[in-house]
Amino acid sequence: MSIILTGSIAFDYLMSFPGHFKDHILPEHLDSISLSFLVDSMVRQNGGVAANMAYTLGLLCEQPRLVATAGVDFNDYRNTLEQAGVDTTGVKIIKDKFTASFFVNTDLSNAQIATFYAGAMADAGQISMKDLDLSSDDLVVISPNAPDAMIKYALECQELGVPYIFDPSQQIVRLDKQDLVEGLLGAHALFANEYEFELLHKHTELSADAILSAVDVAVITLGRMGSRVFEHGIIQGEVPAFPETCVMDPTGVGDAYRAGFIKGYVNGFDLILCAQMGSLSATYCLEQSSPQGHCFLTEDFVERFRSVFDDHGALDALLEGKSK
Repeated sequence: MSIILTGSIAFDYLMSFPGHFKDHILPEHLDSISLSFLVDSMVRQNGGVAANMAYTLGLLCEQPRLVATAGVDFNDYRNTLEQAGVDTTGVKIIKDKFTASFFVNTDLSNAQIATFYAGAMADAGQISMKDLDLSSDDLVVISPNAPDAMIKYALECQELGVPYIFDPSQQIVRLDKQDLVEGLLGAHALFANEYEFELLHKHTELSADAILSAVDVAVITLGRMGSRVFEHGIIQGEVPAFPETCVMDPTGVGDAYRAGFIKGYVNGFDLILCAQMGSLSATYCLEQSSPQGHCFLTEDFVERFRSVFDDHGALDALLEGKSK
């Protein structure tokens, strides 16, 4: 089975605000809001939803195929991903553009205000799933990307009979109702955080039960409260967030969670174990100051996992090199 990751590749500009955004917002004047925040620091890091997932999957000894668009400034980034075990041959370089950029400001409560510049990502529609020699044994992840590309990939996967995970996330408000419904109804699985799930309900006009029943697997992440897992619309359980040793930056935590979950899923682990693996992967990311700053060996991952969760020996397959 090949894991094909579509979505954004970006440079993240991470800023830290030494206060709370809520103290600067006047709810009664939202129609004329004008805000400026003086930040303490700014760093540029490698990021983007698809690339972040690819990086963590590489740490987990998978070799995911990153299929996305990037700009003329991608060479150093490509080398970093390949060193982590990521197959970047599916990255298309848009010669007259720069790689997408994500500007995010985080306050003391980990609330975030972000702006995204699409750059080369706007041309993701030039890529076709039909050119990738995919089969029903492969798994495609459709994560935030150029809206036209997202629905194109979903329809192509449906036509090819290739299962895909639908993760519209930040682009829910950019996709129209018909595209969201078509993407959802043809998906094998759905990922969303709690707020995004409410947005999906609002913009598709489908009930929560209808959304959950439309896919084989649905995962709703709940931030500090962990995650909730459904199979064929029936809740399988809730998994707590993995205890952290410190909190550095939440950027990319959801991407790391998805990577951990997918690693377990493609190896045939039960859904709760997959969510637990996602929980630990997310915490590794949270403890670093960038979405691709974490690093661990399989032995370290399994040992730490077992300090909190009981895998009943299932993760021995990873230690013995039996992962698929």
